[in-house]
Amino acid sequence: MNLPNIDLNLLQKPDFAQVQAKQLEHPVRILLLYGSNRERSYSRLAVLEAGRILEHFGADVKIFHPKGLPLPEDADHDHPKVKELHELLAWSEGMVWCSPERHGSMSSILKAQIDWIPLAAGAIRATQGKTLALMQVCGGSQSFNAVNQLRVLGRWMRMITIPNQSSVPKAFLEFEEDGRMKSSAYYNRIVDVMEELFKFTLLTRGQSAYLTDRYSERLESAEALSKRVNQKGI
Repeated sequence: MNLPNIDLNLLQKPDFAQVQAKQLEHPVRILLLYGSNRERSYSRLAVLEAGRILEHFGADVKIFHPKGLPLPEDADHDHPKVKELHELLAWSEGMVWCSPERHGSMSSILKAQIDWIPLAAGAIRATQGKTLALMQVCGGSQSFNAVNQLRVLGRWMRMITIPNQSSVPKAFLEFEEDGRMKSSAYYNRIVDVMEELFKFTLLTRGQSAYLTDRYSERLESAEALSKRVNQKGI
């Protein structure tokens, strides 16, 4: 096949031996974020329930609690809560984002957490290649506004955003006084979503470098190297 506008030396063909699922020594690492600081936060309760399910599958689960996180650009990156978020992000192989729906959209508390995630270290985004599951809780009838917005963010941040998602309507009716979620079709959907997230993460972890290696970025790096060499007269 004739590809006159492509540097064939930089065009990779799939290496199926390389893309096999890798067996790593540590369990699947999942970071969960939620979007409300209320004392009885249903997004937090949903995340706690999701975390229990993931732990049952064998995942290592950590939850970031956003209370005390400053607004983006209102503090430096060495703020303790910002550093905590960045360290958890680096540790994780997959993520769960759960937001309440407020005024028909995700909450500002969840968006602030996402806005604190560093976009790039060099040419590599800190989130790219990681898996992502999306959830929302609603105060009224079922809606998908928040998860739809989160899906756009996940795609833009080059995450492997799984197809399934969860939306819990009238969340105040779905949890017991002790915070545990009642048995229902909504609970079953969260189990489905966490099971799918675990499977996707198991299959793709350790493959981030391969999955996010792009021809355009290889070409840009090669051109930059050639420019530096020419400037040095080598």
